[in-house]
Order: sequence, then structure tokens, then C-alpha cells
Amino acid sequence: MAHMMVSTKGRYALRVMIDLAEHDQAKYIPLKEIANRQNISEKYLESIVKSLTREHFIEGLRGKGGGYRLTQDASCYTVADVLKITEGSLAPISCLQDESNQCNRAVSCQTLPMWEGLYKVVEECLSSITIADLANTGESADQYII
Repeated sequence: MAHMMVSTKGRYALRVMIDLAEHDQAKYIPLKEIANRQNISEKYLESIVKSLTREHFIEGLRGKGGGYRLTQDASCYTVADVLKITEGSLAPISCLQDESNQCNRAVSCQTLPMWEGLYKVVEECLSSITIADLANTGESADQYII
């Protein structure tokens, strides 16, 4: 079921990425520290870091001195990249989730161009904002208003 609402998992994944970006990227940050700073249960974060690790956005190290760190500079990740991992798609309606729209009404659908336009705006907006932009900005979020 497609919807425009970003899940808790998506919002938390962004917070994890931002948290890692704001700390020494040469060091591994323990999950417990991230959980405490972000006020998110460590148990819930485990599933999120698993998804981010599987996509090679972050890497983990077990044992003493272990934790997680970004695999690339924070400017290499966009909000869209992170949300696609957790949400699967940013499409506002289900028929736009796969490249070839399988809906048999697509040709005559009067609302389809509107949904495609919305999808394009969302995609462009979230693809233009990086994790580096969100980390340590200290600026007003107004800069992201279209």
C-alpha cells in the first residue's frame, strides 16, 4: 500500500545517519550511544542499522571499540537514498511504484499526470538534500521549503 507518510523506521534511519555524520567518522560509534542520544530503543535501532549495513551505507565492527560508521562522506547520501531503503518507494500511489505502470487505466487516467508530478517534486526535493546538509547545520529548516 503506497502512501506519502514516511514510517518511523524511515525517520529513525535518517536520525542514525545524521548522528553518525556528526561524529568522528574515523571511529566506530556504539549503537548504545546513538540510541541514548536519539532517545530510540537500542533494540529497534538494530533492525534499522541492519538495513543500512546491508545496503553498505554504514559498516559495523563488533567487540571492544566497535559500533557503526558511515562508509562514505555524509555528502554522498541523499535523504531519498536513505528513505528508499526503509520505505521501498517514494511513490505517492501504488501504480507508480514500478517503472512500467501495470494499471490498465493508465492510458485514460485523468489523475495520473498529477500524481506523476507530485512524485517528481518529492523525488527531486529529497534527492537534493544530503545527510551532510542535515547534520550540524544549525540553520532553519526553512531552506528546504520549495
